[in-house]
Amino acid sequence: MILITRKPLDPASITASVENEANGAVVTFLGTTRIQTRGKQVLYLEYEAYEEMAEKMLTRIVEEIRQEWSIEYVSIAHRFGRLEIGEISLVAAVGSPHRGEAFSACQYIVNRIKENVPIWKKEVFQDGEVWVGIEATTNSVTVTPS
Repeated sequence: MILITRKPLDPASITASVENEANGAVVTFLGTTRIQTRGKQVLYLEYEAYEEMAEKMLTRIVEEIRQEWSIEYVSIAHRFGRLEIGEISLVAAVGSPHRGEAFSACQYIVNRIKENVPIWKKEVFQDGEVWVGIEATTNSVTVTPS
């Protein structure tokens, strides 16, 4: 299952989608909105996505996992739009006969999403905002509200 949505994610149903009697391990990763980053209090996050391309890239990641680990049960769901503190932005679930492969594949998903999938995160603070991953290449993307 691949899902990109503005709606809240349901980790239980996404995890259930990879459960199977052949799988001795199910690993689920939840990416959540934390209250503090780099010593600053986060008010909320905003995610933007190039949805069509993001879906293609997530599908490619699933295929890479199938080739590398021979794992058939993989689900990835990513939310975009405004997320409040504590809300879930990412659910990656892997079902596998063995735990080692399930953990490795789940970590691979998260790393590949951060590297290649066109989903961007903006952190909003009391005194401004920053697009994560872009600030180093643009000499400061911090914007102070007017």
